[in-house]
Amino acid sequence: MAEDRPARIARFLAGEYRAARTAEQAGDIAAAWRHLERAHVVAQARLIPHCRSHGAMLRLALRLRDWREAAGQAIRLTLAPIGNLTGRLPPGNVGRARVSAFAPMAIPPDLEAILHPESR
Repeated sequence: MAEDRPARIARFLAGEYRAARTAEQAGDIAAAWRHLERAHVVAQARLIPHCRSHGAMLRLALRLRDWREAAGQAIRLTLAPIGNLTGRLPPGNVGRARVSAFAPMAIPPDLEAILHPESR
């Protein structure tokens, strides 16, 4: 039996958050951010996972004492529910403070396959 979409997405997100923690513990901060960005792209269309992705980014920024990123994540965490409720979310946006919260971005093919397996 094929795995349903919410279960597939939840499994993917759990794996990305686990990989981000592992990368951070290994001192590979760039990889930790990449995993959190990938999680954001997949989580973005669902309110609770979207907020969780920004919460994870905020916690990493705070641990790193990256105050600019932390402030950006706090703002995004506040705006995420509005974006989800209005449906005004830029597809593919990685969710980092270094990019516009309104800029659509290309979705990598492997993430597109998770989001839209029927289009493969």
